[in-house]
Amino acid sequence: MTEWLHTWLPGWGDYLLVAGQVALVLLIGYVLQRIVARAVTGLGERYPLPPQIVLGLRGTLRWLIMGSAILMALERFGVSAAVLWTAISGFVAVAAVAFFAIWSVLSNLFCAVLIFTVGPFRLGDRIEVLDASDKPGIKGRVVAINMLFVTLQELDDNQEGALVQIPNTQFFQKSVRRWRDADGSFDFHLDR
Repeated sequence: MTEWLHTWLPGWGDYLLVAGQVALVLLIGYVLQRIVARAVTGLGERYPLPPQIVLGLRGTLRWLIMGSAILMALERFGVSAAVLWTAISGFVAVAAVAFFAIWSVLSNLFCAVLIFTVGPFRLGDRIEVLDASDKPGIKGRVVAINMLFVTLQELDDNQEGALVQIPNTQFFQKSVRRWRDADGSFDFHLDR
């Protein structure tokens, strides 16, 4: 077949052959991932599987199939799979080191998302973070919730106190007491 391409398109035959092979590999990968996605969806409908498992499985299989197709296409262009594997594994190693280096910041960010979505307390609530059941903890009114800290205004006898910032992770590692006003409303005033 390459001789025919060289005759009709001198100088372009090899390029067109490689382009056709790459297009064929990507098309087969696309069709295969669509078939697998439909099969997984069918299994999810036939058996009582939670939608999260079906979506996760479909996404994982889609990435594996299309990733393999892209690797095969790159090999047609002369890119070595060993070189790609070395580059990817090097990137993953550096990312893992960086991830562990910023673990506390990432865990506070994740806990902030949980605080916003789950809502264990809200602005204006009076809460107490307990160190142990026999010791009093940090007690105050929630005046701010951000991505790293929850800010409490400590309550003393005259209802004015210092601001205390507590890392978000503490609310998932310790017990928290929460109070609301008797009518369910919040008497929330922050004078600045």
